[in-house]
Amino acid sequence: MRQFFLKTALASFAMTLIGAAPAAAAQCGNGPGGFENWKQNFAEEARGSVGEAGVNALMNTHYNSATISADRGQKSFHLSLEAFMAKRGASAIVARGRQLKRSQAGLFSAIQQRYGVPPGPLLAIWGMETGFGAVHGNQHALSAVATLSYDCRRSQYFTDQLYAALKLVDSGSLSPNALGSMHGEIGQTQFLPKNILNYGMGGNLDNAGAALMATANFLHAHGWQAGAGYQPGEPNFAAIQAWNAATVYERAIAIIGRQIDGGDN
Repeated sequence: MRQFFLKTALASFAMTLIGAAPAAAAQCGNGPGGFENWKQNFAEEARGSVGEAGVNALMNTHYNSATISADRGQKSFHLSLEAFMAKRGASAIVARGRQLKRSQAGLFSAIQQRYGVPPGPLLAIWGMETGFGAVHGNQHALSAVATLSYDCRRSQYFTDQLYAALKLVDSGSLSPNALGSMHGEIGQTQFLPKNILNYGMGGNLDNAGAALMATANFLHAHGWQAGAGYQPGEPNFAAIQAWNAATVYERAIAIIGRQIDGGDN
């Protein structure tokens, strides 16, 4: 009889623990089937650190198949440097960049004085990312980030981005319906939400001046040294590497920036 009561007590205790357990954690997935259930679980986890505006914005997101296709098919980053630069129109970026360096000299002087970053790499990034503002992307940015947070391939990285995006919505700095590129990048130089939160300084990154200032702030925060070189092996190349992890992209930015800043090649 004592053994019976002991088993009953243990069973009752176990049921109490189960009843007190939190809601199931949001589990990543590899297709659209589980997205709505993941969204519900993520919203429950987010409450407390994210306000109602952010949670409501999350609940209005959709699984973005185009984002997944783009994430799986970034073939240009596997090209040779020469092929990559040709595909991205490096010579056109250099020509337009030199024009903008002259016409917007006051802006670039102010940026360099504040952050130590010369015009070349900023113009290279601006040209490479959006064609100097010509192409911002037409994807529902929050859905793109939520999809990548749900997707198992880089779930942890994009979960951080999603929390940042929801906080930006809460603060009124990001519209729940903002449009961006395939991975949720926003603005003239394509900032992901966490970088907007950390380096955007509350500016409207669809505005070129604010976006360039934020980009310089990012590079400065990642170790940019005024007056130092930014080619591979030089002190500031590490800051360019922090901007984008693709080796071919990093080298292209360094070369295009040098050509804009007056180098021969």
